[in-house]
Amino acid sequence: MDELSSSTHENLPVHKAAVIYDRLIENFGVPNWSKMAPLDEMINTILSQNTNDRNRDLAFVSLRHRFPTWEAVRDAPASEVIDCIRSAGLGNQKGPRIQEILRQITEETGGLDLDFLKGWEPERIRSWLTSFKGVGMKTASIVMLFSLGIPAFPVDTHIYRVTGRLGLRPAKMSVEQTHLQMAKLFPPENYGTAHINLILLGRRICFARNPNCPECFLNDLCDYYLEKESIVQKNGTSR
Repeated sequence: MDELSSSTHENLPVHKAAVIYDRLIENFGVPNWSKMAPLDEMINTILSQNTNDRNRDLAFVSLRHRFPTWEAVRDAPASEVIDCIRSAGLGNQKGPRIQEILRQITEETGGLDLDFLKGWEPERIRSWLTSFKGVGMKTASIVMLFSLGIPAFPVDTHIYRVTGRLGLRPAKMSVEQTHLQMAKLFPPENYGTAHINLILLGRRICFARNPNCPECFLNDLCDYYLEKESIVQKNGTSR
């Protein structure tokens, strides 16, 4: 814990986040990501709900191959859209939801180009995006950060889990509040890297069940691990 010894209790969470950020880079590197148009990113993120990246990508590619424009997706028979995105799962929900969002955007803006959002204030963007059914804080934040270049910290299930275990957020903090908490702990220029590497931590080490704590390069900073070790030592039991 020497890396944290110089910080005061008041600024500990921010400093702890900085140490965690550096170690994540040491172990996972600095990630690269491709930039998508805002509407593409929104649809892609909706497809990612309750599935893995591979199935999401297959569904997105299938959708864009079958329909050359989002207008064509909007106006297509629902059954054809559902069939295209079947690999992502929940097609009967996601298909009609995507088409409804496309119709609503068209009604409100007259088209299907979301580049105009770059001129809006962040809170207005977030509010507008989350007004569509199926678009929550995570989806809105992903669109803002990765497509619009506007600081926002997306929190998915992996990030919510690992930040709770690491002690970067209060245990009972909601997912929605965690978006804002993480935005305070990391500098805006680090949001993308922190977001992706925290997800990698959750996928590769800090599993929902049976996390690989002994092999984790953050276990000396992890509230969950330290508490578990304390109980083991107190009870005099082996792991």
